[in-house]
Amino acid sequence: MKIKLAPSIMCADFLRLGEQLKELEAARADLLHFDIMDGHFVPNLTFGPLLLEKLRPATKLPFDAHLMVEEPDWLIPEMVKAGADLVSVHVEACRHLQRTLALIRSLGAKVGAALNPATPLEAIRYVLEDVDYVVVMSVNPGFAGQEFIPAARKKVQDLAEMIRAEGREIEIQVDGSIRSYNLPELVAAGASNFVLGSGLFQGYPSLKEGLEAFRRAVLAPKRPRS
Repeated sequence: MKIKLAPSIMCADFLRLGEQLKELEAARADLLHFDIMDGHFVPNLTFGPLLLEKLRPATKLPFDAHLMVEEPDWLIPEMVKAGADLVSVHVEACRHLQRTLALIRSLGAKVGAALNPATPLEAIRYVLEDVDYVVVMSVNPGFAGQEFIPAARKKVQDLAEMIRAEGREIEIQVDGSIRSYNLPELVAAGASNFVLGSGLFQGYPSLKEGLEAFRRAVLAPKRPRS
């Protein structure tokens, strides 16, 4: 699968948001990732559909909405209406997961299921036919700048094996403390979609240089750790 880089708007400079949006598009980012937090499912509060609605006319990049909210069904139609092309929900937050995934599909968006670090892969085994991508959290959700949880590498590898065994084409997205030095191992493990937060927005002189550094890292993947 094509490697996709998804800068997280939560980590952008909001005083320069329009300018950075243009920089990301010019630097060929693949997606724009929106971390939607409700202050209940995670101990933080970010933004909602209004931000997507205001930014939608400014770029052609796909909008990837990651809903870290409790019982997200009420919010999903508003996110798609505001411009979300992809919507992921946390399995831990959904009372009826398959129904919620089907709702996203019915609205025309691509469907994602997100897993917290401690949530086992068995939680999604019987809904794989309902998803386009799975989000493996490599930090506990809620805040940027956390340390990468090493067990995420093995989780990605096991998930890739599960997907192959099912004969499905499902992307694996990894979200949390992605850096140029850990990205190659995650690619080798089977991930193809990466959320870039503080490692991109605070780690390089420019967003263009940062995205180029991540792309160079993809060219020489390492073997996944056991």
